[in-house]
Amino acid sequence: MWRKILISFVVITISGNFALAECPSADLSGDCFVDFEDFAVMVSQWLSGGIPDDMVSIPPGCFDMGDHFAEGDSAELPVHNVCIVDSFYMSRYETTNRQYCDYLNSAEDSGEIKFDGGIVYASSDSYPYCNTHSAGAGSQIDFSGSVFSVRTKPEVGGRDMSDDPMIEVSWYGSVAYCNWRSGEEGKESCYNLSTWECDFSKNGYRLPTEAEWEYAARGGLSGRRFPWDDTIAHSQANYISWWEEGSPFYPYDMSLTEGYHPTWNDEIYPYTSPAGSFSANGYGLYDVAGNVWEWCNDWFSSTYYSSSPTNNPTGPTSGTYRVLRGGNWYAYAIRCRVACRPNYSAPDYREYSRGFRIVLPD
Repeated sequence: MWRKILISFVVITISGNFALAECPSADLSGDCFVDFEDFAVMVSQWLSGGIPDDMVSIPPGCFDMGDHFAEGDSAELPVHNVCIVDSFYMSRYETTNRQYCDYLNSAEDSGEIKFDGGIVYASSDSYPYCNTHSAGAGSQIDFSGSVFSVRTKPEVGGRDMSDDPMIEVSWYGSVAYCNWRSGEEGKESCYNLSTWECDFSKNGYRLPTEAEWEYAARGGLSGRRFPWDDTIAHSQANYISWWEEGSPFYPYDMSLTEGYHPTWNDEIYPYTSPAGSFSANGYGLYDVAGNVWEWCNDWFSSTYYSSSPTNNPTGPTSGTYRVLRGGNWYAYAIRCRVACRPNYSAPDYREYSRGFRIVLPD
């Protein structure tokens, strides 16, 4: 039997304390070891034409989906077993302003979008994709002279917002980005932009299903409240720490600072943080708790957990609202739990705390 080689080294911090270094870059399976499983992933990536550096491999597996602590909304119950049958890839980071701006400029050049009143729409219909700053003050995208560009937040000395997550983007705008990126990399489009149906048999980019999102966000841990353990603090995520009478309201909120995250609260919305500002979870994913809500592919139903299939659930076949997951910079600790579910919006809704990340089949 081959023995796994542990590459997580102990390092000495400036204060003299010991801490674990981040997992090695060659760890593609998310277990902080470099072994033959990672070699198999590398071979698979090579045979498939390569996987972009911003994607990480999520292994197949089963988990108990839902609120293990019975402290959230009834829509998070019952806790039920779900199996993600096939491995897949998920983006390390939430889609950034820079990435989405690249899409907008490409779509503008090809005539696939139109611009009206500060809002970007699909060129052939009235589906809104995203706001620019002139339509929504939270948006960090400007449009001038037929060119989209990322703002530098002049109100606070010109902080470059390129690596912050794209916000004020609708579900429609998120899946349009998926199709564009699929085309850029020679992959099949998953979405029909007339019916907005997702074809899961295609090999292109799409939004994660709600089950894929929670499975990946848990990072291989079982029954935990957050992606790393059962408590949360500003050292781990960008969120609001709600205090009463001199201490955090939620017993699992360990933050030493009250209110918005002190590093990113510059008094000019949004208080988003750049990609990778905090440690990754066990699968190498960043910001799956806090920063921005993330659109999922699924329609929302408060009773879906009672009838969800075990293998690869893809949500209800129809609905009014789409699911969002993960909490945000404007959310309390209770909304940043991995099981937190009752956040949903109409697919055309755009707001300063909503963004997305993408997945790719193996």
